[in-house]
Amino acid sequence: MPAKSRVILLLKYPIICLFIFLPCTVHANFDFNANCLKAYQLIFELKLNAARQLIVTEKRAHPKNAIVPLLENYVDYFYLITTESKDDFERLKEEKSKRLDLIEDEDSNSPYYLYAQAEINLQWALLRSRYGEYFTAAREIKKASSELQENSKKYPGFRLNAKGIGLINVFLGNLPDGLLKTALSAFGIKGDVQKGIAMLDNLAQGLPRSTYEPFYEEVVFYYSFVLSDIVHAPDAYAKTMKYTARIADSSLLKAYLQAYVCARNAHNDEAIAILANRPTGDAYQPFPYLELLMGTAKLNKLDYSATVNFKKFLALNKGCNYIKDANLHLSWVALLNGDTGAYKAYTAKVKAEGYTYGERDKQAMNEALAPTPNHNLLTARLLFDGGYFNKAAAILADERVNSFSSMKDKAEFCYRSGRIAEALDKDDTALVDYQGAVNYGKGLKYYYAANSALNMGKIYARKKSSAKAKAYFNQAINMKDHEYANSIEAQAKDGLKHVGN
Repeated sequence: MPAKSRVILLLKYPIICLFIFLPCTVHANFDFNANCLKAYQLIFELKLNAARQLIVTEKRAHPKNAIVPLLENYVDYFYLITTESKDDFERLKEEKSKRLDLIEDEDSNSPYYLYAQAEINLQWALLRSRYGEYFTAAREIKKASSELQENSKKYPGFRLNAKGIGLINVFLGNLPDGLLKTALSAFGIKGDVQKGIAMLDNLAQGLPRSTYEPFYEEVVFYYSFVLSDIVHAPDAYAKTMKYTARIADSSLLKAYLQAYVCARNAHNDEAIAILANRPTGDAYQPFPYLELLMGTAKLNKLDYSATVNFKKFLALNKGCNYIKDANLHLSWVALLNGDTGAYKAYTAKVKAEGYTYGERDKQAMNEALAPTPNHNLLTARLLFDGGYFNKAAAILADERVNSFSSMKDKAEFCYRSGRIAEALDKDDTALVDYQGAVNYGKGLKYYYAANSALNMGKIYARKKSSAKAKAYFNQAINMKDHEYANSIEAQAKDGLKHVGN
């Protein structure tokens, strides 16, 4: 078709042309047709039942369409993320090999042949890492990486390759020491954080108004979590809100992404508003975690109606994650209300109920085993997490380090004071406070000292004082056997890379 005719056709019939020119329609047995695209869209709105129905219809109409097993895997992936069900994880993971077998029997000359296999391997690797299946996850990441690299060589213009490659680079480049990193090292796999971020950012900017636009929401889903959770980017909030703005408000996944990133990045009131106005109804996949997220955001502004949300989460939740975390938050509400009996009852539940697969549940167990939190320190902590920095500062304004008797509380007071000062752009004050946290907290199992050293490294890096930045990043790395050790170490090592080590 001549270029001029193609342009005219695109302008007059954009929806029809989407299906004509979308790269996946070249091969009939990898046919991302209108039915499949609609199912894919519904998955990313978290309307999983409707997506399942369309997939069943597609299987009947086109039993050889190899896009179907990929879509089925997407449904399972988001179902397991929203339910957190270990039982369903064990049941559904048996489907992986069947789907790969179906795809491997199809047209190896399609750009979707290796891409679909890589997507399935990567999705299961991410799921397995939530339940400690690190060696199998490492093998799947290696397989996905090889498939995407090969596909990139065969089809350099197939832009979707960059999504998985970018995600793998960030994930591996920022991986802390541990079982998964050990397993991946055995396979000789390494990553590059900055390369991965650049790839994801290019996709987020470039997919709109391209023939790959239907895949935009998936890119933004992964990119938002990379920015907020993995690299802790200062612009995580700004970029997430920018890139999610063009996603339809009917998407529950959009509400989740925005609220999660707002809550993580000191935009607490905005998180509450988004969750309060999120789309609801039987069309959407049940997502109990959103109640926990709402409760956490409410408690961060000292709104004790958060209790309702925490209890609702525990009632609705059929999975194994965040049970300890929810009970810990309920214990804090009780403590702040002066109900020591209820506080002890909830901390007992933290110890007795739930699992410790996830970092938040591990930390909840640590905190339940620790001494009872100081009222003012806990209040300042919650307000800080919500982004209410001046209010947090006011809580600690009349306190001094000698006001506290235990080394834990002394270290925490210095740490909280440092975090607040840094958030209020008082870096020199923050450095003094953080040094106090290091002095009082080194040798303790709490994270205050190590995270203070990490934050000092970041401040000195911003000040272009490379020698001091390196010294504090290394100090953070060398502190062992404390809470959040893996995350702090990973951030410190990434910091060293940025200051030229």
